[in-house]
Amino acid sequence: MQIDKVDVSYCAGGKTYSFLANNLPLKKGDAVVVDTSRGSELAYVVKDVEYLDNYEYESQLKKVLRLATKEDIEQKQKNLIREKEIQKIAEKFSKELKLDLKITNAELSLDQSKVVINFTSSERVDFRELVKKLAGTLKCRIELHQIGQRVETQLLGGLGPCGREVCCSGFLKDFDHATIKMAKNQGLSLNPTKISGLCGRLMCCLAYENDHYSQITEKMPKINSIVTTKDGEGKVVYNNLLKQTVDVKFEHGDNFEIINYKLEEITFSKD
Repeated sequence: MQIDKVDVSYCAGGKTYSFLANNLPLKKGDAVVVDTSRGSELAYVVKDVEYLDNYEYESQLKKVLRLATKEDIEQKQKNLIREKEIQKIAEKFSKELKLDLKITNAELSLDQSKVVINFTSSERVDFRELVKKLAGTLKCRIELHQIGQRVETQLLGGLGPCGREVCCSGFLKDFDHATIKMAKNQGLSLNPTKISGLCGRLMCCLAYENDHYSQITEKMPKINSIVTTKDGEGKVVYNNLLKQTVDVKFEHGDNFEIINYKLEEITFSKD
């Protein structure tokens, strides 16, 4: 059976989600109203409709309900203002209840039937009483979600150490898996403050060029290893991975000199 799948995003540059186009004449850039677990939501088509046979995840797809109207778009703008108000209400109630948590944001469904409130906390929080107070005040379904530091940074945004908008908030669809080994491969300082993002975790961008650095590292001699050059044998003291050059130290009695060579100008054992 053939299906019509369309990819949408809830904000510019955000993560994409797949829906059934529901036989609607959709094209890239269209504003649509989609059916989600949080109620109806406004989204934007990021890719033209695809017609697929035997799609593996067909049973998991919800439908595009309709093309968005002018009223839908205006309602979304009103909801953004209302979300800020709801966040302040939630902060007020959490303080009254002396809950150890920080409200990150509120997300209101397009039809205002449901609000999801995200928060962070260093421990598990019993927020049942908070939900009751919010439901009584807001008169809609309430969900509270405890999120981690990385998701909080993605939602709030900000400027990274590079001076640009943090990747997770700008264009990154999913968090990249970064490790200390990646920082070592790239010759970066292992000082946590130098290689951590706003979330306090290793920067996602460490993974972007890791494959390239790993390949180059395999070609380079190890630090403190002995290499042969046109000037004789010397000890490797520094590798420039980007330029693919090697600094070699030659000792002459009590003195020494360091000469820079291109990788192809030296020979060494790769054992």
